[in-house]
Amino acid sequence: MAGTRPRADRWRSEASFFDSLAERLAPEPGVDRSVLERYQRARRPWFNKEYRFRLLGDVRGRAVLDVGCGGGDNAVLLAALGARVTGIDLSPKLVELARRRAEALGVAGSTRFVCAPLETADLGAERFDVVWGDGILHHVVDELDAVLGRLVQVARPGALFVFAEPVSLLRALRWLRRRVPIHTDATPDERPLEPAELATLRRHLPDMRVRRFGLLGRFNRFIVGGAGFERASGGRRALANVACLVDQAILNVPPATRLASSIVVSGHARGSAGPGG
Repeated sequence: MAGTRPRADRWRSEASFFDSLAERLAPEPGVDRSVLERYQRARRPWFNKEYRFRLLGDVRGRAVLDVGCGGGDNAVLLAALGARVTGIDLSPKLVELARRRAEALGVAGSTRFVCAPLETADLGAERFDVVWGDGILHHVVDELDAVLGRLVQVARPGALFVFAEPVSLLRALRWLRRRVPIHTDATPDERPLEPAELATLRRHLPDMRVRRFGLLGRFNRFIVGGAGFERASGGRRALANVACLVDQAILNVPPATRLASSIVVSGHARGSAGPGG
């Protein structure tokens, strides 16, 4: 569980961890055409990421802030689909990797990458139509309220916020997690979001919608293998589809909602609610 400590210590720790991760990654030469087509069409919203891209709709010409952009996987994909993307991350090496990926794909002109803590970053005069975060809020649980307030400041009125986050919603599992330490490849300050953090999110996004994922679907990385969904065999893709369809039939009906291991949160900031995403 994350503990309260000076933010500068957290920033250094997170940057060091993700710099080490960047050294183990090699830049992709671009985005596979099948990946572009998958997220442009977003025909299978029972998959977490396709659901998020369906929420976004047509991103052409829209200004997107990718919070915790990492190595730029989402940023370059959004730019390839026509968005103007600003990515921000603490890790200098991941930011450099993101820049190389954007250049390789030919979208460097529609991307900008900032290496800085969100709390202090100079994002210029851009006001964002979309604020996108993929697994970032659970790294800032101690400052979640302030971070969300900062994101609201840089968003346009009516901007759409979309976050995908790991969660721990079942009290018994949280109790077990605290008493049975399990080694994971994680930073010292991260932990899944709990009901208290969801309440904080709702204060900032009063029309917040939550979609739950990750019961059977959490095994899809083993089902489709390292090549990814697009390159997996038809049988493996079919099995992954079934796992996620079953999850959607189960996880979004109480009381099974608490069994979800991940969620997608979407909504509009208080005082600037726009049309549904």
